[in-house]
Amino acid sequence: MKRAHTLTLTRRSGNRLRQTDGRARSLRAYWVGESTSLAGSSVHAVALPVVAVVELHATPRQVSLLAAAATASAVVLALPAGVVGDRCAKRPLMVATDLTAAAVVATVPLCWTTGSLSMPVLYAVALLLGALTVFHQAASVAIVPDLVRPQDLPAAHSRIGAACAVADTAGTYGGTLVVALAGAARALWLDALSYLVSACCALRIAPEPARKPQGGRPARVMGDIREGVGYVMRDAIQRPLVLALTAYAYADGIVTTYTAYTLLTRLNAGSTGLGVVMGVTGAGGLAGALAARRLTARFGPGRTIVAGFAAYAVCGVPLLVARPGMAWLSVLAVAGALKMAVGVAAGSTHRALRQQLCPPHLQSRAQQTAVWLASGVRPLAALSAGGIAAVCGVRTALLAGTALYLLPVALVWLSQAGRLATMPTTPAASLATPASSPATADEEVRVH
Repeated sequence: MKRAHTLTLTRRSGNRLRQTDGRARSLRAYWVGESTSLAGSSVHAVALPVVAVVELHATPRQVSLLAAAATASAVVLALPAGVVGDRCAKRPLMVATDLTAAAVVATVPLCWTTGSLSMPVLYAVALLLGALTVFHQAASVAIVPDLVRPQDLPAAHSRIGAACAVADTAGTYGGTLVVALAGAARALWLDALSYLVSACCALRIAPEPARKPQGGRPARVMGDIREGVGYVMRDAIQRPLVLALTAYAYADGIVTTYTAYTLLTRLNAGSTGLGVVMGVTGAGGLAGALAARRLTARFGPGRTIVAGFAAYAVCGVPLLVARPGMAWLSVLAVAGALKMAVGVAAGSTHRALRQQLCPPHLQSRAQQTAVWLASGVRPLAALSAGGIAAVCGVRTALLAGTALYLLPVALVWLSQAGRLATMPTTPAASLATPASSPATADEEVRVH
């Protein structure tokens, strides 16, 4: 009897060890794939503005339309994508969106080669790529709790953020070099290749455990959407964070619409200067990802998130007053690095906090509720930026966006989320129903 008990314990220990090894392999495959894809997107971020502004001579209005097209798909698709992410296996969804995105991005260098590249082509690519990104993120962000134990979520997001920051910096500098040597349109071949690598890595992730349908009723898309949105809006911690993200997205949408345009035109930075500023900014993201756990442990998740929002307002000022020259480019690079460092630390903390509070069957819908609200205002922000620039100039548009960065700071600071002193101690898996989750979260999270 004792021997049988010992054998049982040995088998259980072996099963736990295999599960741990499988999770580690899956997590490695995940962050390699996602960081590679991000490196390609960083190349895209350098090359596409150069294609539009330098090669196609886009006007400020066309630049704002391109920015709106890149985010318009999320307005329609974010919430349905959350339902798909919760209903379907996430790994196949990640693979399918990566392969399709590779084909979409490849159309830009192909059209450039044949002499048929135009702004309408860029609009179409931005719309399609935006739609694919929405579905990919619905799966890729929500799959993280399946790859690690609940208590390891903050560390996992910190490591993923660090890997992505390295990839962002490498992709930006690599993209800048390729743009300088081969041209902006040809550089987008690297972005297409990165999606193919990401798809191969996603295939190496272990299939996530099957989940039983909730409630025993037939699945209805609108009912599932209402359940996800209702859960987030009833939660005293998540609601102010989501509203703050929405306000931030509107402000940031105005600023980013004309950031690259300002560097390329008023500041005469050229593609190399644009790439250098973006690359140093990405390096700041690495520092923020590595420091996220220490900042959260020392200051609490609430203050860390507030500081992240505040950094965007403070570090946005140099772009308003910058003049042409290397000195100002250096100032902009340092400001961007600091902004990204605090922003990435806050973002990592926010994702870990949300996933720790959220029950497993609502992970994707909770994520996509935030994406829908934030992405929904970005096309409006881009169009607002275009309207302000048309009437008052590009600099006034940047000033308006920078001032609006203060709104999410106030929203979080005045809420219960801003007073969080520790991460929640209740793992997401123990929260059985969306109706009980907010109350459980409030009881388990200590506030100042």
